[in-house]
Amino acid sequence: MRALPMRRTILTISLFLAVGTGTAQAADTVRVGSKLDAEAALLGNMILQTLSAHGIATENKIQLGPTKITRGALLAGEIDVYPEYTGNGAFFFNIDSDPVWKNLEAGYEKVRALDAEKNHIVWLKPAPANNTWAIAIRKDVAQANHLASIEDFAKWVSGGGKVKIAASAEFVESPAALPSFESVYQFKLAADQILVLAGGDTAATERAAAESTSGVNAAMAYGTDGAISALGLVALDDSKGAQIVYAPAATLRAEVLDKHPDIRGWLEPIFATLDSATLRSLNAKVTLDGQDPKQVAAAYLKEKGFGN
Repeated sequence: MRALPMRRTILTISLFLAVGTGTAQAADTVRVGSKLDAEAALLGNMILQTLSAHGIATENKIQLGPTKITRGALLAGEIDVYPEYTGNGAFFFNIDSDPVWKNLEAGYEKVRALDAEKNHIVWLKPAPANNTWAIAIRKDVAQANHLASIEDFAKWVSGGGKVKIAASAEFVESPAALPSFESVYQFKLAADQILVLAGGDTAATERAAAESTSGVNAAMAYGTDGAISALGLVALDDSKGAQIVYAPAATLRAEVLDKHPDIRGWLEPIFATLDSATLRSLNAKVTLDGQDPKQVAAAYLKEKGFGN
């Protein structure tokens, strides 16, 4: 084969080395994703900022898409890490009837083992928070009637307590939502005790309770919603485990953790500080005060001694 002229040979080698170096750099970059909502963006930014602070090259894929898109990107190797919820393992592996998901530790161990075996995905230890279906009630009503848990609520309802809940059609009709609460705690809300609002926005149901819209004093909520405390509501404790536990955790490809084993020691202590009350407070800064999730994440990490 005819040899290339020296100038072209040098140019070809230079281009090859440049491409090779770029590929190596890209391979060393950890791509951090998240779902679209405020809490996902907040947690995603905590992960991104922590890795960057420890000298790891990162690529920002935060607020990539809904669960299907983000989880699919992780499985396809298009992102390397993102925050997910333990309870979603019930649906990822089509075993949502298993009661294991209603216990934080047991659910975590189940999804951790399944994802490691089937997908080489690692679940780091989750936060002690639960972003699941909840019933929130106005604080004045809760105090006047000594309501701290769904068990208290059930006794109050069964005893003729005047309650009207704002909820979505999904919450009212899905066997895993209100019907599960009613079955486990043995109470039943009549049709005139439920105000069904279009869509599944908990911000609307919580606002209806706070403002007593159409006599509403309770609301469908998620456990870590920022608006709960800000609107003067109380999330009632699901002491009997009627709902699947959705505890947030960092999930990442095993290959990435093998390359950067310190990630576990960096992220798990941060997530350990994120209980439900803390997440509600942080989420409120984003959803109610309009603050940038990046700045809220940075301020929290600095406050807790994890920042630069």
